[in-house]
Amino acid sequence: MNKVTIIGAGSVGSTIAYTLATQGIASEIVLIDVNEQKALGEALDIRQGTPFCAPVSIYAGDYRDAAGSDVVVYTCGIARKPGQTRLDLAQTNVNITKSVIPQITKYAPDATYIIVSNPVDILTYVFHKVSGLPEHKIIGSGTILDTARLRARISEYYSINQKNVHAYVYGEHGDSSFVPWSLANISNVAVDKYHESVPGRKIAFPPLDHEEVETYMRKSGAKVIERKGATFYAVSISVCHIIKCLFGGMDTTLTVSAPMHGEYGVEDVCLSTLNIVGPNGLGSKVMTPLTDEEIALLHKSANTLKDLIKGLDI
Repeated sequence: MNKVTIIGAGSVGSTIAYTLATQGIASEIVLIDVNEQKALGEALDIRQGTPFCAPVSIYAGDYRDAAGSDVVVYTCGIARKPGQTRLDLAQTNVNITKSVIPQITKYAPDATYIIVSNPVDILTYVFHKVSGLPEHKIIGSGTILDTARLRARISEYYSINQKNVHAYVYGEHGDSSFVPWSLANISNVAVDKYHESVPGRKIAFPPLDHEEVETYMRKSGAKVIERKGATFYAVSISVCHIIKCLFGGMDTTLTVSAPMHGEYGVEDVCLSTLNIVGPNGLGSKVMTPLTDEEIALLHKSANTLKDLIKGLDI
């Protein structure tokens, strides 16, 4: 049995439930939302398609139904409104998170928690400070989505399978994120050398424009929101990938948000570097070799988050 409880049945929560069901990742899925009718409707809609999927039980419930969950996915919170500051949004979602934590941990104290709501690094930090859960049981989705967007763009640039692209986004899930380009490669060829490494191609590749790719990565979420009102497919696939890694038998390296304890000179903040995720939850960090410039960018991102935390009531 792989039981997943999803708190929040909005676009992201319900799409995660749909993806879990269609990919056969979970055998039991619980949707919890303050809007009970919305949760009931989403569960019913997905359940009626399950005869064509792997066997799965999916239903709407309350916190008591989370008992025995292997994974709890937290998607609660409000979206940023026009004219609202990032700090205002952060405090509102921190307050919601602080109210939910004791209700859900009471019934699912042994689950691994995946924090998806924004600002994700701040809310992951709140979970660590408030919940009393072991550190390895709390994972922020962090820059896993940014990393997917980065790899998708590089893949398009060179017309190569996305799985051949190995590149990461570090830092905050936000404007201070950055790409450690020294680590980026395509099938073990440094990404900046790849255009020279395929002489047999009929179409010559231009050198990769780092700034263009990073801008695409950071701004694509806003573009999707501008065009269709919300982002939910890519983030849901990314979160389901984390869950697959938790349910799988092998450790996997992922750029998820986790507490820093002096790695690269950063501490007392949650942000994304490369971490091991596996059957036991969050494992150790992978200390990738970063350049001095990249370490400085990591510090800048950490300080951006710390400045935000200073203004919050946690």
